[in-house]
Amino acid sequence: MCVHFRPRRPAESDVPNMSPKTSKMLLRLALVPVATSMLAVAGCTSGSMISTGTQSGGSSGSAFVVGTDAPLAAVVSFQATITSITANPASGSPVCLISSCTNGVSVDFARFNGLQTLLDDTDVPQGTYDSITITLGTSTIGYLNTSGSAAPTIQTITPVTYNPSNSVTVTLANPLVVTPLGGEPVGLRLDFDLAKSIQLTNGVVNGTVNPMFDVSTVTRTDTHAHIDELIGGVLAPPTVTTEPSSFVIQGPHGEDFTIDTTSSTNFDGDASLATLTTSDIVQVAGQMDPATQTLDADEVAVISDKGFYATGQITYVDPPLANTTAATGFDLYVRALEPTNTGLTRGQIADVSLTGSEKYYIYSLDNPFTQFLFNSSSLVAGQDVAIGGPASGAANASDVTVDRIHLRNWGFNGTVVAGSENSGQGTFQLQITGFAGVLVPTPVTVFLGGNCDFRYGFGGFNDITDGANIRVVGLLLKNPANGNLVLWARHIDGLEFTDMTTAAWQ
Repeated sequence: MCVHFRPRRPAESDVPNMSPKTSKMLLRLALVPVATSMLAVAGCTSGSMISTGTQSGGSSGSAFVVGTDAPLAAVVSFQATITSITANPASGSPVCLISSCTNGVSVDFARFNGLQTLLDDTDVPQGTYDSITITLGTSTIGYLNTSGSAAPTIQTITPVTYNPSNSVTVTLANPLVVTPLGGEPVGLRLDFDLAKSIQLTNGVVNGTVNPMFDVSTVTRTDTHAHIDELIGGVLAPPTVTTEPSSFVIQGPHGEDFTIDTTSSTNFDGDASLATLTTSDIVQVAGQMDPATQTLDADEVAVISDKGFYATGQITYVDPPLANTTAATGFDLYVRALEPTNTGLTRGQIADVSLTGSEKYYIYSLDNPFTQFLFNSSSLVAGQDVAIGGPASGAANASDVTVDRIHLRNWGFNGTVVAGSENSGQGTFQLQITGFAGVLVPTPVTVFLGGNCDFRYGFGGFNDITDGANIRVVGLLLKNPANGNLVLWARHIDGLEFTDMTTAAWQ
């Protein structure tokens, strides 16, 4: 069987053997809720040194900020408040690059794991900026504790301690040059290096963070400027006109973003521009428009058509280990959701009930085989999914009802199984580690999709060697023929490359 991804713009622990029933019980007991209450923090800095708009007598241009992370396998959540991101010119006043300069923005960097999101897009005074200062506020770590002989548990540390400082200034190798509106938008790529930032004592997270960011300037067409994941609610019916047709969403931090679509934009499943309503929550991928502060979409998926969604990893499927039996429900470790006033919270396990009437989709993979590859009989622990349904159905975390389930790309950290590499077939085996490794304790076969690329020091298949520490960003699927797990790769990332500079990315 040959499966092809749609063409799109380039993006950028061992556990004891136990019965499925015992495994589920231990996971329910072990995965304690990760607290996510965040304090509102004061703006970019005090005083009048920070500009958020056009300076007197000048003009402004468009600048966007893309966020991702360099992972630490044991960390399942790093919920951070970014109180400010400022661009510093060689002379003159610093400029805030996020629109929420009063309250900051809250981001869970660990949730992206190889994917990129749009943090903000603002107008800033034109000019040349040589460095970036990032300041963090109250933050929370959720990590997998595998010490001792008991089942792994998720531990929470809040608030974290910043040492030596919660603020870091990074000198840009290539300055950020902002031109007047109508010119090409420019941006910053912020890679929060969790592996270097989160401090350990004897291999255990100790609650101290020394913030390390890899920051580079990008233009809209650069590989690392592509937006892989932007989720928002549709604010108004779309404007269907001559291309581009557009619609507006409200992003995760309350900002409004205009999404432009054309005939080449892929709508997943049964979605279309004409059928979008204000009850829909969409996940969008694309790149910034060359002339306007809009996102040119290459992918649009409706992850909910009833106003509620949650995303995260499946931790248990009922019934377990069945190759052909339809699941009656599953447990979901929640990483993100809207609205937040339901019975669910981030870092909590939600029980998702299935009736058999749900619709199944695979993000960015839409062909006649989609329903064959992903359905109620092919749900497995470790898959990253988005669920959608009525908010009233999520009033209690112990019984969530849904009508849409999307399988999504996610980054799986692990080591290459010795002797498993087969360059002719484009396959190898991966022993997954960290949180996902508890859910998927046996090696999985990785298939390189036709659109797969290599990043962070990896240039091709020959870089995949025995025992290499890598991350595979892709879709975790169950082979419908034999029930074996496979990982359909979108990105292969080297995790032992220590200097993640712009030169290394390109």
